[in-house]
Amino acid sequence: MSGESGNGSGSRRVLEIERRSDGVAVVRMDVPGETMNTLQANFAAEFAQVFDELDQSSEVRAVVFTSGKRDSFIAGADVRMIKAVKTAAEAAELSRTGQRAMARVASFRVPVVAAIHGACLGGGLETALACHARIATDDKKTKLGLPEVQLGLLPAAAGTQRLPRLIGVQAALDLMLTGKQVDGRRAKAMGLVDDVVPLPVLLEVACRHALSLADRGRPEPTGFARFQSIFSKRELTELALAENPLGRKVLFDQARKRLLAKTRGNYPAAERILDVVKAGFEAGFERGLEAEALAFGELATSPEAAQLMYLFTATVELKKDRGVEDASVESRPVHKVGMLGAGLMGAGIAYVTSSLAKVPVRLKDKGDEGLAAGLKYVAGILDGRVKKKRLTRLERDRLFFQITPTVDYSGFRDAELVIEAVFEDLALKHQMVRDIEAHGHEKAIFASNTSSLPITQIAAGAKHPERVIGMHYFSPVHKMPLLEIIVTPKTAPWVTATCVELGKKQGKTVIVVNDGVGFYTSRILAPYMNEAAWLLSEGVPVEELDGALVDWGYPVGPVTLLDEVGIDVGEKVGKIMLGAFGDRMVPPPGMDKLVADQRLGRKNARGFYLYGDKKQAKKRLVDASAYAVLGVTPKPGATPRHEIAERCALAMVNEAALCFGDGVLRSARDGDIGAIFGLGFPPFRGGPFRYVDAVGALDVVRRLERYEKQHGKRFTPAPVLVEMARGGGTFHGERAVAVGSRGPGKGAARARV
Repeated sequence: MSGESGNGSGSRRVLEIERRSDGVAVVRMDVPGETMNTLQANFAAEFAQVFDELDQSSEVRAVVFTSGKRDSFIAGADVRMIKAVKTAAEAAELSRTGQRAMARVASFRVPVVAAIHGACLGGGLETALACHARIATDDKKTKLGLPEVQLGLLPAAAGTQRLPRLIGVQAALDLMLTGKQVDGRRAKAMGLVDDVVPLPVLLEVACRHALSLADRGRPEPTGFARFQSIFSKRELTELALAENPLGRKVLFDQARKRLLAKTRGNYPAAERILDVVKAGFEAGFERGLEAEALAFGELATSPEAAQLMYLFTATVELKKDRGVEDASVESRPVHKVGMLGAGLMGAGIAYVTSSLAKVPVRLKDKGDEGLAAGLKYVAGILDGRVKKKRLTRLERDRLFFQITPTVDYSGFRDAELVIEAVFEDLALKHQMVRDIEAHGHEKAIFASNTSSLPITQIAAGAKHPERVIGMHYFSPVHKMPLLEIIVTPKTAPWVTATCVELGKKQGKTVIVVNDGVGFYTSRILAPYMNEAAWLLSEGVPVEELDGALVDWGYPVGPVTLLDEVGIDVGEKVGKIMLGAFGDRMVPPPGMDKLVADQRLGRKNARGFYLYGDKKQAKKRLVDASAYAVLGVTPKPGATPRHEIAERCALAMVNEAALCFGDGVLRSARDGDIGAIFGLGFPPFRGGPFRYVDAVGALDVVRRLERYEKQHGKRFTPAPVLVEMARGGGTFHGERAVAVGSRGPGKGAARARV
């Protein structure tokens, strides 16, 4: 976001001052022309100017800093400003500029109180931390946090130093290392804000608080409020960390050990946050600030930050994407959703529709037992939110009763959109379409949650194929962020726009893809899982296989994923993919023996891992008897871990490129988002297409060709990759290839084959 500093002639100031008769100066931040406030480097001069102006007035007894925006305090720093930085030194100086601006607030001669409503994130929270007190609203729109780690960065305007001193090391590290956001009530409980009040009285309470501080004398900056470890109280006591230098060393060493166990060293920002907090604790506030600036400089110019900032920008763009090219197409209102199937997927979709999108749901299943299980699942999610104090009991009940159960089609006549989540059986889905056309709304949209069957086939028996579409959710629905919408050549644009709009209201990041077997996400997952199966058949131990892919950046390994999804489901989808794509999807011999042995995975506690008791499940112990079923003898260490990871990852990347060339995707951006948000492709690598651009198409093709010689057609490079390697094309940027093309687009040199 952009805004003028207000220093130039004729430009509006970002900071406006209202002088009250009680001696309080209210400073409102309002970036011109933007819906949300963000910080930019040129704002620092205006901060200094405004506080110099206030400093010269003896009538100013206190200051309240607030926002002129309706529902936003400060949403953070402008990401474009950070992306524009060219060198580490330039980024470090940007940090120092922010630190100086915050220091001017923190050292002001009279109390400064932040009045917070809406997003108070990143640099916004650092601004509030520089104030002498903070008052927040109890509104659900108010969120406080330091999410910089999610961009591959760290707080760079003294946040790494002020937050631990205010709320303690434990809570500070929890916020900074996870990027989580807290509401006003939780912020007060942890000491992050001084009071929480309704929005209508926010300003008055903040002014009274500021005057009260003025009467008592401005509070001086404190040391660490309470040194808390990221461990238990017992461990804290044993190590005597607060006073013992050796204990402090153990604290940060153990914190790093636990951190690396989660990040595998792939996210340097988290490690640098630990370094900087430790530096400030051991060497003092000023040394901590310099450590913060230097670390920010390193991180802002790192490849990980570049990819994560791209990911952030791409998701922001998708929020504005309506899924259709024609700007005149309008989505239609959805006042009620019909849900066919009350299993985990159907119940999950019902939950995000009723509780997040605030649209009533009519939930149908074939029997009372299925309905009861589905409603119990929804109740469990809502009860969890009550337990975490995200909902009141009254709010929970109101949301729960937005879902009404049925074993017939009563109540479907006024549902403008019906989503099915029944078994992957084409005949059954055809029957669902006929039933809705007979008993549903006269212009009902029929959306299938199928993960592999082409939507064109499902629409084949429909009277109105233009109203048939795919809405592919991911399990568990209430946690997974992606929604993949699949359109056929006959799908009406208004249908697409309507489903995209609902998906956004459900809290999803939505991509729209063209129809085909497996669409995009299931299609690129299939060769990834298939290659894992080949590696197993070659004797790679389960723990080495999963460990190699987690080291590479996936949240879980492919074998763990197969157990979670269901080995029988994997086999069924594998057959569909084999029928559609032939040689490159050929599975290794013996995998069908697992299903014959009733090894279905976690759902029946028989898979590649042991699930006999909680201790076994927690330790992720391998069930060695699975090897005997496969007829495989494990060969620990026989295959290098980097090769294990590369074979699986390249299988996914290559299939993504094939989807791009086939025109399944609308853009490389959508392909990156789909792989990361839907399948766990490592975010710090930017997605399959950003990964190719970073590594270079020529290098990717050479590696694929090497594996093709060793393992056959599974690794035949996608034509678009071959042409890019020869012609110097990329998926993003000035030399970007066009979707559906086999090589460099307009402006790039096209090589002769």
